[in-house]
Amino acid sequence: MSMRALVRGLTAAAAAAGAVALGLTAPTAQAATPLAYVALGDSYSAGSGILPLDPTAPLLCARSTADYPHVLASRLGAQLHDVTCGGAETTDFAGSQYPGVAPQLDALSGGTRLVTLTIGGNDSDTFIDAILACGSAGVVTAGHGSPCKALYGNSFDNTIDNTTYPALRAALQKVRDKAPNARVAVLGYPWIVPATADPSCFAKMPIASGDVPYLRDLQTHLNSAVQRAAHDTGATFVDMAAASDGHDACAPAGTRWIEPILFGTNFVPVHPNAFGEQQMAARTLAVLGDG
Repeated sequence: MSMRALVRGLTAAAAAAGAVALGLTAPTAQAATPLAYVALGDSYSAGSGILPLDPTAPLLCARSTADYPHVLASRLGAQLHDVTCGGAETTDFAGSQYPGVAPQLDALSGGTRLVTLTIGGNDSDTFIDAILACGSAGVVTAGHGSPCKALYGNSFDNTIDNTTYPALRAALQKVRDKAPNARVAVLGYPWIVPATADPSCFAKMPIASGDVPYLRDLQTHLNSAVQRAAHDTGATFVDMAAASDGHDACAPAGTRWIEPILFGTNFVPVHPNAFGEQQMAARTLAVLGDG
């Protein structure tokens, strides 16, 4: 089951930190034009699963007005054009994701000054397939062993190296070409599972104990591919690893940034909650300020 199908089904069912380089400071009274900011990307950028939904967005995109681009734009005083969409893949930058939904790259121009995005997690259904597959396998073994790792081995990692990374690099280069004057910030994905298995979390995240580090390593690999593609195309990588450690889906409510598979608050599981989106915005602002 792909992320796009997951978001589509669940959506239908649920019907500064310092001065920022390249003009990314909040407008002052003397500023004539607010910062032109375009938000691209998938459900982690769209805040899919968080209410209220953005009334200007296609329903299938499940875009929230509480997504990190809205938070970031508010803090910067920027003029936001948010075209994020749940389930987006790298191919949806240059092509239409759904009927009537324009390619995301259409939002960019020479006047764009800031671009943010998360992308790559849905390509080839690799990461969401791993989460769902490991969850199903964990239920079968009642949380014991590493059935998912035994079944899939290096297949997900190979897909990241051979398919996802080249697609990421090509997509980010297209962003650079369409918005040559923009600062491009590519966010890594916040941690979904802890570094080691937490038996008390099994009811919320039914993943076998041996598959928890397997998924953590897989996410590390995906984020490394995103970071490498960002570096190759002159984009800024916003590393979420240290900031999100301890805020995964197994953390208590109020601490976690990511909602679990079961008993979470979002109508799209295994995605950031409103607190997580706020923290993604804060981390992005900090990294841009350092730049």
